[in-house]
Amino acid sequence: MPVNVPDGLPAIKILRQENIPLITEARAVSQDIRPLEIAIINLMPTKIATETQLLRLLANTPLQMRVTLVSMGGHVSRNTEPEHLKAFYIDSRELVKQRFDGLIVTGAPVETLPFAEVDYWDELSRLFAWSKTHVYRSMYICWGVNAALYYFYGIEKNLLKKKVSGVYPLGFADRSSRLLNGLDNPFWMPQSRFTTITPTEIATSGLKVLAGSDEAGAVILASSDHQQVFVTGHWEYDIDTLDKEYRRDLAAGLNPAIPVNYYPNDDPERPPIQRWKTYAHQFFANWLNYYVYQETPFDLSEL
Repeated sequence: MPVNVPDGLPAIKILRQENIPLITEARAVSQDIRPLEIAIINLMPTKIATETQLLRLLANTPLQMRVTLVSMGGHVSRNTEPEHLKAFYIDSRELVKQRFDGLIVTGAPVETLPFAEVDYWDELSRLFAWSKTHVYRSMYICWGVNAALYYFYGIEKNLLKKKVSGVYPLGFADRSSRLLNGLDNPFWMPQSRFTTITPTEIATSGLKVLAGSDEAGAVILASSDHQQVFVTGHWEYDIDTLDKEYRRDLAAGLNPAIPVNYYPNDDPERPPIQRWKTYAHQFFANWLNYYVYQETPFDLSEL
């Protein structure tokens, strides 16, 4: 089944060339189907790229869903044209009037800032409070994990001396979760972050660690009922995303380490290897099927 997206969204052309099923709003209104309602709070500066990446994963299931893209009303985006946001996003202050089957909160390049210094922290906190009663299942990615763990559980992020960057093999820590159905052990996921979560804080929070490694730390976590899922990495990344980040940091004189397990023989002059997409599609399909579609009430007013 296709994903219902706003007419004219730039991702449509890209994804249709990849045979990814999409349906525009104009076509969807003629169908008598109750689609899953999925909201994406897109905090990434490269919004169009992130939209495309996430839609690619959401569309690879037999479920029809309607996606609502959300921007932070109190934040001025310097990397996305205002016309794009006006055409395809709703202001977060409008979001609180609605209910959703699923919510995805992306990462953001603000890891080193204290939460209170993030200019949209108060706004994001209000959305987290709203999600308790208006969202059935939530998924948090990268910095979105830091923000949600701090807001909901009081877990502080821990800054690392060295950036975790590359594609990491991960093992199961809890095989009981259906989120991991169909994944190899180990499986692979891109990481790009300056933070980690200490095992002690996780243990006292009541959260379950589902997967991780000694090198990457806890990577996939969930609440006991899977109402909240936390993914510290970036399964949505394109094959060249880590490469672009690496070369951006090189140009800025930051002397970045070469992303691990990414370039053949760790040679940045060779094309990177993509080894995570099959796992990414399986994971998102598991989340949508087992924990959203099969459990969400038909009438969202019952949330």
